Amino acid sequence: MKWIKTAPLAIALILPAVPIGAAPPRAVPVEVGGSAEWDACGSLGEVRGLKVGGDGFLAVRAGPGADYAMLDRLGNGRQVYVCATRGRWISIVYAAADSNAGEAGCGVSSAIAKARVYPGPCKSGWVHSSWIEIIAG
Repeated sequence: MKWIKTAPLAIALILPAVPIGAAPPRAVPVEVGGSAEWDACGSLGEVRGLKVGGDGFLAVRAGPGADYAMLDRLGNGRQVYVCATRGRWISIVYAAADSNAGEAGCGVSSAIAKARVYPGPCKSGWVHSSWIEIIAG
């Protein structure tokens, strides 16, 4: 019976150590709306200032921080709807590169009275504010 108590310890000592990494933070959904008078996402922005010799893209993340999963990559000149900010991070809504959704196609250029999680049809996520220049709104 004594070996039954020590068997788990012996197995743990024989097996190789498996590093346990921290799980990425949970996604923070983009919320739109909250006013019966103002557009659901109040501004239009454009990706600007990415260095040609650098990565060449702006990472769209699942939440407001570099620790969140990367969802997409945007290049200079890409227009996005700016919905909210958290510190230096901006929640955005944008049409897929191969989409013909246009300005009204994302559904955030008119008022939505009650704030809600953005349901689509366009893409959404979070980007660092250093690379977004507000061009309208």
